[in-house]
Amino acid sequence: MNVIAFVRSAIAMLCLAGFVTAANPAQAQEPSAAHLALAKEFVILKGGNVMLDPIVPGVIESGKNMFLQTNPALAKDLNDVAANLRKEFDPKREELANLMARSYAQRFSEAEMKELLTFFKSPLGKKVITDEPQILEQGMGRVRIWANSFSEEMINRIRADMKKKGHDI
Repeated sequence: MNVIAFVRSAIAMLCLAGFVTAANPAQAQEPSAAHLALAKEFVILKGGNVMLDPIVPGVIESGKNMFLQTNPALAKDLNDVAANLRKEFDPKREELANLMARSYAQRFSEAEMKELLTFFKSPLGKKVITDEPQILEQGMGRVRIWANSFSEEMINRIRADMKKKGHDI
């Protein structure tokens, strides 16, 4: 996946998290600082910060590449500027972690956040965290295989049904 696609995906995930949060009016009140701290601990424990870390550098790289396409002769200077911007805006990663934490805090009560942390710090919870990326990758691979097979089946079915209507596609 290229950087632009990754950044777009990450932004979409953040927007989706915000949408899910907004759709839950029961948790509409502003979370306390302690509640937000628990949610941030949860985000970090689940590896959310690792997922979010490439966003700031990715946005900077995308901006640099936009200018690089119009004038490749500026590559050295654009690389220097991008390197400086990555250092300057590195603290923005913290904002992203806070945004994600706020989404969790608005979705789960403080007591629920404590329960989640307790579970994910347990041996089974740690196993979920460790194994989940491989499980998701394996599961998505299986879903892709299934979707490809289903797609072939549907194409054949559409052709057959269209043939009954006198169309040979």
